[in-house]
This record gives sequence, C-alpha cells and structure tokens, in this order.
Amino acid sequence: MRTQMLIGDRWLDGDGERISVLDPATGDEVASVAAGGPAEALAACDAAAAAQAGWAATAPRVRSEVLRSCWQLLVEHTDELATLIVREHGKPMADAKGEIAYAAEFFRWNAEEAVRIRGSLSVAPSGNNRIMVHHPPIGVVVMVTPWNFPAAMITRKLAPALGAGNAVVIKPPKETPLTALRIAELLGEAGVPPGLVNVVPTQSAGSWFDAAVDHQAVRMVSFTGSTDVGRILLRRAADRVLKTVMELGGNAPFVVFADADLDAAVEGAMVAKMRHSAETCTAANRFLVEKAVADEFTERLAAAMGEVRVGNGFSDGVTCGPLINSGALNTVDELVTQAVGAGASTAIGGSRIDGPGFFYQPTVLGNVSADSPITRAEIFGPVAPVIPFTDTDTMIAQANDTEMGLTGYVYTRDLARGLAVSERIQAGMIGLNRGSVSDPAAPFGGMKQSGLGREGASEGIYEFCETQYIAVDW
Repeated sequence: MRTQMLIGDRWLDGDGERISVLDPATGDEVASVAAGGPAEALAACDAAAAAQAGWAATAPRVRSEVLRSCWQLLVEHTDELATLIVREHGKPMADAKGEIAYAAEFFRWNAEEAVRIRGSLSVAPSGNNRIMVHHPPIGVVVMVTPWNFPAAMITRKLAPALGAGNAVVIKPPKETPLTALRIAELLGEAGVPPGLVNVVPTQSAGSWFDAAVDHQAVRMVSFTGSTDVGRILLRRAADRVLKTVMELGGNAPFVVFADADLDAAVEGAMVAKMRHSAETCTAANRFLVEKAVADEFTERLAAAMGEVRVGNGFSDGVTCGPLINSGALNTVDELVTQAVGAGASTAIGGSRIDGPGFFYQPTVLGNVSADSPITRAEIFGPVAPVIPFTDTDTMIAQANDTEMGLTGYVYTRDLARGLAVSERIQAGMIGLNRGSVSDPAAPFGGMKQSGLGREGASEGIYEFCETQYIAVDW
C-alpha cells in the first residue's frame, strides 16, 4: 500500500504526523498514512500550477488518450483496488468491484468528452464583428472528497478536470485515503504527467483548506460531502470568488403508489437503500407508500431485508458491511430509537450488532410519522422508514418538505402519473421505476441545499472550463 502523500513527482512523509486508517469491520489499524498540513497543501498547489500550463497546451487528442489509458489501467487493477476499498471502508467485495468499474468509466467517458469541448462563432447583431466563444481550462482545482466512495468520488471529478486541461490538488478523506493514493500512483503509470494530480491527506482539514484556497493559482473548489461542511467551504471560497461545484447531502423520498409492481418496487428499494452498505448520498431515506399497499410493502421489504447478510466485506455472501465508524453507528441507533419511541413499529431489525466492528441490523420501520426526526436526517445506514400516504398532493408536499433535493424515486405502472409526480419532486435526479440513477453519461447533482453544478454527462467537463468571448473583426 502507498502511504505517503504525492506532491508533484515526489512521494513524501511530511513532518512525521500520521493518520491511522482503521478497518471498520474489526476496528484494527490497516495502515498509517502521512498527513500534510498547510505547508504541504501550498506545495501541492505550487506543483499543480507549474504543471497545468503545459497540460492545457497539450492537444485534446493526447489528453484523451491518456485518460483512456487511465480507464484501462484502473480496470486491470480492479481486484487490487477493490481489496483496498474493503479494507478501509468495509463495503462488500461485490460493491467494491462495482465501484471500481463505475470509477474507471469516468475516465473512458471523459476521454471521449475531452475532444468534444465546443465553442461557437456568430455574427454580432450590428454586423460590425464576429463573436467567438471558447472554453479554456479553469486552472488549478482543489478537490475535497468523502469516504463513502473512496474511488468514484475522486474520479468523477478528476477525469473531467484533467480532460479539460486542469491540474488538481486532492484532499482525500482521512477515513479512506489508501484508495486515493493508489489511484494517483496508477494514473502516473498511465501517463498523467507529474504535478497534475497531487494527493495530500490531512488531520487538519480547516487549515489545509484555508491554505489551498488562498493560493493564487487556485480557481475552483469541487467538493462532495455533507451540506453543513459545504456551507463552510462555500463561505471560505467566496473570499476569493472561486468557482464551486458541490454535491451535498440528500434526503431521498421513495414513492410507491398502490398500482406499482410491488415485486419491482421492493427490488428497487433494496438497491436504492442498501447498495454500498446504505452509505450513499442517493440512498432512499423516506419510503412514502400509498396506504392501500403500505402494510404489504412493509412486510415484503422486511422479508427482503431479512435475506441481507451482514458481515466483513471479504466474506462470501456478505451484502452489507459495517458503518464507517462508531459515531455513525451511534447516530443510526439514536435515530431508530427516537422513531420507535414516537410510535413507529419495527418490522425487522432495530438494533446494533455486537462488535468487533461497527455493524447495524438491516431495519424496516412501519407507520412512521411524516414529521418524525428520522425523516429529517440523512440516515446513512441500513434503515428504511415507511410512511403511509393517502393523498398525492400531500405526499408530494411531504417529499419536498426538506432543504435537500438530490434524488427521488417513484414506482407506479401509470407512466403519465409517474412522470408528472417526478417533475413535481424537487430533486436533481429521479429514478422512475428504477432504484439506481448514477451513470457517468448522466448529469449528477442536486437542487436546493443538495448542491451546485453537475458532475458527469457533457455538463461535467464544462464545469471545469471557463467561458471566454473574443470580439473578432476581419
């Protein structure tokens, strides 16, 4: 395992401070990783600035081929990278391999987008000149990524940033830095020039970020994480009027109408709730089920949850791993206790699993009140609260009664109603009769306090570009 930080073309131990990376399935230390501070953040920004101009001047086709090589190399190292993810995050091996396939695909997608960054040429209405518009790279980008997808949350940002001609400085999460460091090493082997990708883990996120965003070459911040932290970073980025792209928290409603195919709805619910051990920002958080089928849906979902095998991600057949740490475990347990205390019934689960490790029982709660505290929190754990509804307008008001607006899910056999309800849900992404929405070819992002900007699709690479207009007279 690579445990040093990467600045420019050098792997460094820094001043000796280390981050202890724990296996959440056992609580044991996996590795000790070098931690940088403000000085290392500035050095990384210097290295990125020095490398970026040459990369921006590199032909788009050359950049494209390098990104395609990155895709190929990540795919070839799927087993190795997935093993790292299981060790430091705990998700089941099948999910970890799926994450690597998803993470790598951003390089293939953006290899294709890098040669298709388009400008425009038009005649000014006065006829006196031409209006030429093009999209140069923004410069040096600071990236702050979360622990729940140690690979994909980096590559979803990194691939379009490199494709557009930028250089980056990455602060990976202290819980899961090993995957980030190995990916950076592989990118160098794939042909990414030194200095374009810098990875500096830290124990001092605030001072690290302050130093990085005050560096003169930094022009953008890309962040995935909680809304609370996003607000702090937005305020700080505003000091230098930096561009920001932020994918923040979610509180996804999962709507099931009485006419829905309940087998498909339960299958979709298990995907939307339980993939990657239920620790995803797009996870179904509130199950709004029409009253006529609420009890049946609850029973079926509980039966499906009963088939979930919880354990170490390396064990055969495990489909749900541990939560990331003891704090997360305590939060989930408290939310369930509050909901049950307020009158919710427990269809299955409802308590933590004795250690070692940070495990919680797959849980389904029935007859949850729409104003229960659990409906206000991003659960980030294997808990599905079911909220019956009778009136569609009231249900939509409940679905939208949150400052979050990342994802929503709707199940119905009536396509017209499904589309109409989807349009009324205030979320950036909707799964209509689908339990998954993520795709490198689709624009990923939220409404309201769930984020700014989009990642993926054609929109994703333009987030890392400026728009320059040149008035031309010939």
